[in-house]
Amino acid sequence: MSRGYFGIGVESISKTMNVGNLFRSAHAFGASFVFTVAANYKRAEGAKSDTSDAMEHLPFYSFPDAPSLLLPQGCKLVGIELMDDSIELPSFRHPGQAAYILGPERGELSPELTERCDWVVQIPTKFCVNVGIAGAIVMYDRIMSTGRFPRRADRPGPPIEEIPEHLHGGRFSRTAKVMEPYLDTPPDAYND
Repeated sequence: MSRGYFGIGVESISKTMNVGNLFRSAHAFGASFVFTVAANYKRAEGAKSDTSDAMEHLPFYSFPDAPSLLLPQGCKLVGIELMDDSIELPSFRHPGQAAYILGPERGELSPELTERCDWVVQIPTKFCVNVGIAGAIVMYDRIMSTGRFPRRADRPGPPIEEIPEHLHGGRFSRTAKVMEPYLDTPPDAYND
């Protein structure tokens, strides 16, 4: 797995089973947290489709509205929405620290939440897909683009290259580098 972290959530969702499905996928793909915004999410109902019991393994945050959404410092908010000016997912470089937010069924992300997004990304489909499916596609794309996997083969079948072995560098100390200019012997005035 790559470095960094991600969380995934939904806004104004009404179908609790879809949220349970999304949170199960988040658990499977290694999400660090899950969340809802302005959602009517009943955990007991969502557990029916969350057979991995994600809520026992992932922090869950519930925000009453878009302005109250809090993310870790440095975490980029990425909206997932079919919009004319959104970035197509295959062309998008995922940030190291990200929170992905999906809109409701039969609706779209609110203007308040869209305004807060650092980017809005779309899955290039002919029409909207189920929230759980959309979230799984985004998380799969993230691990494929940020994980350590062999390059795809140019022909059908398995990869023909192995994953390059990780090379560990020597010890590195930022403090030592900063101090190097001061390691010379002091001027003669100090040696008396």
